[in-house]
Amino acid sequence: MSKKEKIKEVVEDEVLTNNETSSEEKAKVSEEKEDEIDPIESLQTELNNERDKFLRLFAEFENFKKRTGKERIELFKTAGREIIEAMLPILDDFDRAMKEFSNDSEDVHVQGMSLIHAKLKETLKNKGLQVAETNQGDTFDAEIHEAITQIPAPSEDLKGKIIDVVEKGYMLGEKIIRYPKVVIGQ
Repeated sequence: MSKKEKIKEVVEDEVLTNNETSSEEKAKVSEEKEDEIDPIESLQTELNNERDKFLRLFAEFENFKKRTGKERIELFKTAGREIIEAMLPILDDFDRAMKEFSNDSEDVHVQGMSLIHAKLKETLKNKGLQVAETNQGDTFDAEIHEAITQIPAPSEDLKGKIIDVVEKGYMLGEKIIRYPKVVIGQ
């Protein structure tokens, strides 16, 4: 090998070494810069995470307050549900008796019974009891009616419709406490 070739090799080695060290130095400098910025960014990230946790916890607590408030209101609305449900058969008997004695409206006993019947219905209405309106000819809906039997429909337009209401349904507030029992046409 000649002197020129040896010098050329040495120069190339030095250039490569310088390039390697300069890239290493550049990496070290960029790491140092990242290290300087990294604590600030990490603290910012940690702060954002804590804010997010706080907001989620706060939202969860607000939802809890709303839910318990609604449950409390619902409880007060339906507090007498068991008593009212127990009185429904009595109300049904009263309705049947009033229907039977409707012809004797001049009898003093019938008038007294109709006053008591009206008071009972008004008191239950004030406590939130409502009759679930169901009439003959309405379309049967399994969500709000209870079918006790099916009979052949007297006409084609009554197929799938209510033929007879056997027992009234009642609602307490927005909830159905007794579904109307109906006969439907098939």
